[in-house]
Amino acid sequence: MKRTIVNPIIKDIVTFIQTAEESGGKITEAEITLMPGGGNPLHYHKTYSETFTAIEGQLGLKSGKKQSRILNPGETFTVEPMSMHSFFNPTDKEIKFNVKLQPGHTGFENALRIIYGLAADGLTDKKTIPKSLKHTAIIICMSDMNMPGLLTFLYPLLNRMAKKAKANGTEQKLIDKYCI
Repeated sequence: MKRTIVNPIIKDIVTFIQTAEESGGKITEAEITLMPGGGNPLHYHKTYSETFTAIEGQLGLKSGKKQSRILNPGETFTVEPMSMHSFFNPTDKEIKFNVKLQPGHTGFENALRIIYGLAADGLTDKKTIPKSLKHTAIIICMSDMNMPGLLTFLYPLLNRMAKKAKANGTEQKLIDKYCI
């Protein structure tokens, strides 16, 4: 399995330092290179915390719906389970940061590998959102990524779709293609 994956559309790079499997489930650790203006949407996780540490450049973190902070190299911030957050690059240069998930989360690791693989295969839009709602459901559910607002109401439907995809082998096909 590749340690480093690259999103060919948005150019982000993820290097897995330690996986959940390697740590006996204790931690998932990755270094991420994020392009200018890059980031992710506001979300929360139910089952793991994320500790962000800026390595090169400034890392923006939004916690809650309005509170933002900037981490300079060496500074750390931990987002506890159930806490709404997002990260972003507020600069005009690429940045690097470290993220540690505790406990480790294989689903998070697989979701990143799958989404970057789908992007490489032309199966996402320009923001790397899968064109297939089934693929989106699988990724959201396997990574324990929960979104506020309208998506909260769609989550039961997405969860059902993901369970069906698991039962009919679609999830395993994605894992076999992109995570091995």
